[in-house]
Amino acid sequence: MKERLRSFHERRIDVPVGPDALVLDVGSGDKPSWRADVLLDRYPDDAFAGQRSGTGRTRIDRPLFDADAADMPFADGVFDYAICSHVLEHVTDPVGVVRELTRVARAGYIEVPEASAAKIIDFPSHLWWCRLDEWTRPPTLVMTAKQAPAFDSEIDAYLQRSGLAGPVKKLIDSNHHHNIIALRWEGSQPIRVEGEHDPAFVEATVNAEAHHGTGEAVAARVLTALLTARKPRRTAPIAWDDIMKPELRRGDGALLEARLYRM
Repeated sequence: MKERLRSFHERRIDVPVGPDALVLDVGSGDKPSWRADVLLDRYPDDAFAGQRSGTGRTRIDRPLFDADAADMPFADGVFDYAICSHVLEHVTDPVGVVRELTRVARAGYIEVPEASAAKIIDFPSHLWWCRLDEWTRPPTLVMTAKQAPAFDSEIDAYLQRSGLAGPVKKLIDSNHHHNIIALRWEGSQPIRVEGEHDPAFVEATVNAEAHHGTGEAVAARVLTALLTARKPRRTAPIAWDDIMKPELRRGDGALLEARLYRM
């Protein structure tokens, strides 16, 4: 339990920025980072709840942009920090998303499920097996295209019909800190893709049935609230023109509000 709490704090609470820093959360879903000032999510509607792993309903308590993470509407380097947690395994162009992350922010954090654990039980909405090539400096994130929801269809069928899928997943999740790749980057993050997807498989993942861990999501929210209650947060308003690409600026001094912006 002590190790799990330490991991949770490092991954979810310890955002290494000052109180005046501007922070972006890409793929914020129903559990945006406590420190994020601006959110971006391509699938905010309830129809795409299968892309999320918590309660399923997108949280809109800060400015939320419905936009492509591989083509963000933000200007170069406007964010001090960008968080992208459990998003790259869902997108068709992870290289493009990482390129955009490192364009709009000066540093950030990426988290993805590690292939060895995901191959036992994985979400049907995931498109990639994720690994870390530590022979390079810095280590390269390697995304290998999945061809089916499960790594081994026979093993998956056995887990489902035996009723063991739930207990096995619970056991794996109890050691979540061993099941992920966590990368803090500054300036750039190497990434490469291996293989190609069947378009039909990609379509199926977008419309995948939701697999929510509501209890765990609520517990994570409560713990986050307790651990961040007295932490400093940015309070200064954010002007639309201060963060958007030049061609999207309005020139009217408008401030961002806690609502959904469709791009």
